[in-house]
This record gives sequence, C-alpha cells and structure tokens, in this order.
Amino acid sequence: MASSDTLTSTEYIRHHLTNLTFGPHPDGHFGLAHSTEEANAMGFWAVHVDSLLWSLVLAGLFLWLFRGVAKKVTADTPNGVQNFVEWIIDFIDENVRGLFNAKNDFVAPTALTLFCWIFLMNLMDLVPVDLLPWIFAVTGVAEYMKVVPTTDPNITFGFSLSVFALMLYYSVKIKGIGGFLGELTLQPFQAKNPVIKVLFIPVNFFLEIVGVLSKPVSHSLRLFGNLYAGEMIFILISLMYSAGAVMIVFGGALQFVWAVFHILVITLQAFIFMVLTIVYLDMAHQHH
Repeated sequence: MASSDTLTSTEYIRHHLTNLTFGPHPDGHFGLAHSTEEANAMGFWAVHVDSLLWSLVLAGLFLWLFRGVAKKVTADTPNGVQNFVEWIIDFIDENVRGLFNAKNDFVAPTALTLFCWIFLMNLMDLVPVDLLPWIFAVTGVAEYMKVVPTTDPNITFGFSLSVFALMLYYSVKIKGIGGFLGELTLQPFQAKNPVIKVLFIPVNFFLEIVGVLSKPVSHSLRLFGNLYAGEMIFILISLMYSAGAVMIVFGGALQFVWAVFHILVITLQAFIFMVLTIVYLDMAHQHH
C-alpha cells in the first residue's frame, strides 16, 4: 500500500491515479505492470484490470439486487428494497416517456441499466481512497488499484461508443440507408437548383458529421472529467492526513463536506448520461 507517509506528494498522487495494468512488456511477454512507466509503455494492448474488475462486480451487484426484488415482488406489503427499486423504475420510465417519442421497448431497460450501473461506479468514489488499495496491497493481490471505473476513459468511452452504435443502428433501421445519408448531406443548407444542391452536399456532410462524431466524445468525456476531478480532490485531501493533527482534523471535515456534495455530483452525472442516451436514441428514431 502506498502511503503519503512513505511517498512524496507527487508519487502518492501518481500511485493512486495508476491503473492495475496487464499487457505486453518490452521483451514480448504479457504480465502486470509494476510501475507507471511500465503501464504507459504497454500501449494499445494494455488492459486495465481494476476497471474491468469493479465494472463487473458492480454489474453483478445491480443484477443481483434487481433480480432478487423481481423474484420476491408482491403487491400486498412491499418491503423497503422493493419500494426503492420500484421508485427507480418509475423514475426512469417517466424520463423515457417524456424524452422518447417513438415506440421501442429496448430504450427503457437500456436507460435503467446505464443509470444504475454508472451510479454504482460513481458511488465507489465515496470509498476512502486508501482503503481498498491498502487491502489489496497488504494481501499481496495487487500493487495498484483504482476502484472508480468511471475515472477511466476506457470505461466511459465504452459506454458512449455503445450508445453511439445503437444510435447508428436505429438511424439506419428506421430511416434506411438513403434516409440516413440524406440527413448527413441534404441539411442544413438546401436548394431547389440541382447544381447548387450538389455543391451543398460536401458542406452539409462536413457540418453534420462533426456533430455526429462529437456526440460520443462529449458523452464520455463529461462523465470521465467530472468523476476524475472528484477523485483527484479526495486524493489531495487525503494528503493532509500526513501533515499533523490540525491538518488531520481540517482534512477530515473537508473530506466530509466534499463527500456530501459529491453525492449530488455522482447522481447527477449518472442521470445526465442516461438522459443524453435517451435523447440520442430519440433523434435516431425521428424523420427530418
């Protein structure tokens, strides 16, 4: 476990921002990286083991909770967990009904999955930054351990690219290839003259393709940036615990205040990602 007592501030921050990385070493063999430099040198084929691990664990938690409630659901005297799950489902359903104007039974389950899964990932930001890395270090399992998957752009881009693929799929399915290409080439500039209309095609395509490609980028970076910044603040606050009794008290109070505020941030970011997903899928179903 890397402690702020044994490392410099820079080393401590770097350690907590380094993923447990598996990939190819310079000699060709695959294995875990034992330093930030080794992790960076692994390149494209590197895998962030901790991000995948916690993503799968939290996905399993989500499925276990909702499946357990579904198996024991009752209309007579529902318990608190069932009421909570039903409240989440009603909340998602209201947002889908308000934002999605077409008919597609796939959208609401997708929105529910994204909201709950991303919320659980974001919630890991409230776990003390040293706790889980310390447990994995003292047990000899892993030297590095980032426990907030949404602070990894690979995870957030994975979500956004999946939504982007769905958007393209439904755009082609609903409008056809011709309709989809027409949206990219025949607007916003239009003309009745065939020659001018043809001249407008590359201009329209450039303007529209920028807007289309910017969607997954902004979708992922918004989530990543907010959670990465929040995690960084927690790490910086934790440095205060090695600066004497006064700073320990001050750091503890500051950490509590930031954690309370961060509850709003992690919920809001999961909600925004879900809302944008619904909006993008609604756009894919609309004819211009």
